[in-house]
Amino acid sequence: MLTKRILNRPARSGESVARPVTAADAGLLLIRLAFGLLMAAHGAQKLFGLFGGPGLTATGKGFAGLGYRPGRLYAVIGGLSEFLGGLGLALGLLTPLASAALIGVMINAMATVTGAHGLWEADGGVEYSVCIAVVALAVAAIGPGRLAADRFFAWGGGGWKAAAFALGLGGLGAAITLSL
Repeated sequence: MLTKRILNRPARSGESVARPVTAADAGLLLIRLAFGLLMAAHGAQKLFGLFGGPGLTATGKGFAGLGYRPGRLYAVIGGLSEFLGGLGLALGLLTPLASAALIGVMINAMATVTGAHGLWEADGGVEYSVCIAVVALAVAAIGPGRLAADRFFAWGGGGWKAAAFALGLGGLGAAITLSL
């Protein structure tokens, strides 16, 4: 009984109480790790030729074929956006910025590659890109959770401002890239 009272006592002013990890904390970590590490690996395919990817030279030629000039530079930008954005989400580090990087890349993918093919991935459509952008935006809005490096920073709680920053910066980056 005494142990129960001590463990459940209210915190004094200025004293923090450690909360147990909840299922929501663990679930958000699972989403961030799976999604973030897969996106980082996708970027590593472009940049380094890892995981059966084409590597930077072939990716640069592909980007040039889509109208991005110089293709290699845009391949680096796209690959780094996926690689670093994915790692940022996986770690829960600079989450709004990591989300913005992935959102911007997916807007470009939809505008230049998949948009002409409709919705469904089976037809080469935007389905996959939309899902990536929405998950990245949702993580920015929800926040990376308690099991994240960002928990120590003001933006670590997510919210409307973090989501607006991620969507706005990702959209602006995509617009600038598409206009060049």
